[in-house]
Amino acid sequence: MNEAVLSLCCSLGVLLVVSLGYSCIKPNGGQCIKIHLVYFASAICLVAFLPTNIAKYVFTELTVSLVGAMYPVYRATRAVCTPDEDDDKEWLQYWMLGGVLFMITTWVDDVIKQNSVDTIWLGSLLFIFYWLYFPLTCGALVVYEKVTAPYLGPKLKPLQRQMNNFIIYLQQMLSNAFHLYLVWIIFMFLPAGLKRIVAIAIGTVYPTICSITAVATEEIEDDTYWLTYWSVYGCLFLIMDVSEDFLGRIPGFYTLIIFTTIYLMLPMFRGADKIFRKVLVPLAGLHELLVLRDAITIKKQMLKDLDPERAAVVQKSIAKFFDGSTSDSDPSVLKEELMQGWGKIQLPKIKLPFGKAEGGDSDEPNEKTNLV
Repeated sequence: MNEAVLSLCCSLGVLLVVSLGYSCIKPNGGQCIKIHLVYFASAICLVAFLPTNIAKYVFTELTVSLVGAMYPVYRATRAVCTPDEDDDKEWLQYWMLGGVLFMITTWVDDVIKQNSVDTIWLGSLLFIFYWLYFPLTCGALVVYEKVTAPYLGPKLKPLQRQMNNFIIYLQQMLSNAFHLYLVWIIFMFLPAGLKRIVAIAIGTVYPTICSITAVATEEIEDDTYWLTYWSVYGCLFLIMDVSEDFLGRIPGFYTLIIFTTIYLMLPMFRGADKIFRKVLVPLAGLHELLVLRDAITIKKQMLKDLDPERAAVVQKSIAKFFDGSTSDSDPSVLKEELMQGWGKIQLPKIKLPFGKAEGGDSDEPNEKTNLV
């Protein structure tokens, strides 16, 4: 059998085991220390003592990409689409650490040249990625509760505000064509390895900081925003990782990656949300779940913005419209019902400067009116 086919089969087999383990095992919050010790002891034994002729097919870049990026992208996409909000925070906690690991791999891969050492590194990275979301360890949750929330979160909030101001300044500066051209010229003369580090740093450092501060808040909107970003950026990272061996030396490759990352990241573009809805959700077959999630979000926003009595009327009208089985579902009829409700609302009385008083006295100006 061809070595490439054998390596692919091994990678898909590992992915199958990972997905079955996540789906079939009930999470325990990662509170049992013995489970963590057993997990890492088993990982060390497999990485150190697995025969080389087997390890070279199992511990590959493809396996690490599938376990560390592809499967989490799918789970994160599903988390954004489902009405349950707890899984948003769960997978956002994973991507906070996943972004850090992506940064580490950028320079470790360049340093390691020997195949034996590279196999050990890939095997270690594989088990670290899986430890973060394995139901019996929940490593991402443990790191968040023990390190991120008590120590990093409070310190990174001021840093996030400073970076927000810097990004606004950078947007204004780069709107000048000369500044943009100057930055591009400087970037083009950098070595390919350094370009890769810059590209991944832009896509991971600021989003990681924002994700940490988002998880620390009670609001779910910022969690969903950054989880959507990580889902799409994970795909972009995989595309870059696979294609850079062939296209990395072409001028403008990493520039395109950087501009695509900025398009995904910045709220002014909302590129991640657009690609998420038009590409990832249809590919994952989660369109119906996303529609349900959007409907629940609209209901929550309606209850938040409207008076309870008006919210009940609007909710009833929306239900009739979606029912569609009676004449009351006609949009014009529903509009009349909503407008009739406005007559019951008691608006506050506003006294105009030159209007008539309630007692009939006129406040119109005359010769004796004191204008001072």
